[in-house]
Amino acid sequence: MRRSGLRLVPPAVWATLLCVLLLLTVTVAITIGPADITAGDVWASVLHHLGVGESPLTPLRDGIVWELRMPRVLTAGAVGAGLAIAGAVMQALTRNALADPYLLGLSSGASLGAVAVLLLGVSVLLPVAAFAGALLALMLTLIIARASGIGLAPSRTVLAGVAVSALGSALTSFVVFWTATGDSYREILSWLLGSLAGADWPAVAISVGALAVVGGPLVLAGRSLDGFAFGDTAAAALGIHVDRTRWILLVATALLTGAMVSVSGSIGFVGLVLPHAVRLVVGSRHRVLLPLSALVGAIFLIWCDTLARTLFDPRELPVGIITAVVGAPLFVLLLVRKPLS
Repeated sequence: MRRSGLRLVPPAVWATLLCVLLLLTVTVAITIGPADITAGDVWASVLHHLGVGESPLTPLRDGIVWELRMPRVLTAGAVGAGLAIAGAVMQALTRNALADPYLLGLSSGASLGAVAVLLLGVSVLLPVAAFAGALLALMLTLIIARASGIGLAPSRTVLAGVAVSALGSALTSFVVFWTATGDSYREILSWLLGSLAGADWPAVAISVGALAVVGGPLVLAGRSLDGFAFGDTAAAALGIHVDRTRWILLVATALLTGAMVSVSGSIGFVGLVLPHAVRLVVGSRHRVLLPLSALVGAIFLIWCDTLARTLFDPRELPVGIITAVVGAPLFVLLLVRKPLS
């Protein structure tokens, strides 16, 4: 009864509440840390850098807010939103409840590219290499899936992604084993587990830009995704060009995921668990599910990253550890309450 009651709440109300919660989350997360920063300090710094008034903060405190914490929190929010959207789209396209943004081998491809540049000592190229690796993995997956000439069947696409993912992981392990020495192991492991420690304003530009340019159109594709949920025949009956639309949405999802992974590493469970959690509350209509999943993903990853950087201060955990520790029990709870189909 409680679940049906929640579904009676209008989507606009949920969106408003989550937007307010996201704004509060960003503000509070920036105040958390060794330096004594208040919510008033955060907004004073923001308004100052937007050209409204003078900042009462010292240059050091202003730098902590604007140069250190603000980019990291904004990047975490954008990555969380992007991964949640990508996960929901992938689950609809493949009709697979266990699908996540990395299903098509994107994570292993990005990892291979990232590890290669880290070992070469040119970490400045890490986002480019990770993004390129993700796209190469996608291309290989789609080529394998279409090898039979019968189109992009969901089951074949998933299996091709599994094969490419295994190959990419094996090559990454081989490269690390053969060439990594000294402190490079720690740097590589941190990236592979997901980390936002190095987030700066260029990372904000990449993640927020990808969210706006690619994530926005995906959110607007709710009608097409509703059609795919009932199978290819039903989608075609609704006037959807099944093969072409699936190609476009898969490539767009890969672009979004690749951009997010390029600045954060491979962060698990966000794109797998959160769409299911939101679906449990608001139902399966993608026009509602996608934007609300994005808001929940942003809030979730900001808090996970805040825990990652403060829980064992001064030591910092990769955020992927926190998302796994929180996400795995949540996923079990969802399975107990409503078996996934």
